[in-house]
Amino acid sequence: MSRKGKLPVNIPAGVTVNITNNKVDVKGPKGSLTKTFDKSVTIKIEDNQVIVRPVDDARFSLAMYGTARSIINSMVEGVVNPYSKNLEINGVGFRANVQGNVLNLNLGYSHDIKYKIPEGIVVTVAENTKLKVEGPDKHLVGQVAADIKHFYPAEPYKGKGVRIVGEFVLRKEGKKAA
Repeated sequence: MSRKGKLPVNIPAGVTVNITNNKVDVKGPKGSLTKTFDKSVTIKIEDNQVIVRPVDDARFSLAMYGTARSIINSMVEGVVNPYSKNLEINGVGFRANVQGNVLNLNLGYSHDIKYKIPEGIVVTVAENTKLKVEGPDKHLVGQVAADIKHFYPAEPYKGKGVRIVGEFVLRKEGKKAA
């Protein structure tokens, strides 16, 4: 049994939650999210709270109801306070800028990298090297940050590349002259 799954999700003021056939729609001041869950859980609203329960005692149902509750909680929090990830670009001549819904990255390759920003995500660039990825969907914010980092991950010798702020990059010692 999941300890987190037993807890109800409180619905704050200004947020509306609609549930039809395990499809959860959450609307709030900062956006709206929709997610469909497996039939192994039942989701209902009671006393301004979302309650998730397993359908039966099957192992899959018991595993999924804690996960479903956690995802619904993230959805409710995201439409009130959007999630964000900060990225940093290190390297001579490495920079980024946003043109419309396209992130243009200059990471030392012979060509610029053009990354189409998904709908619902806002990317802002400060000082050409500091990026902030924001949005109500926790999973999508993390995925966009991971996609941007994947173009040129921080390398261990000089630390050049894209890294998420707060992430530890193991630095190696270079070759020594004999």
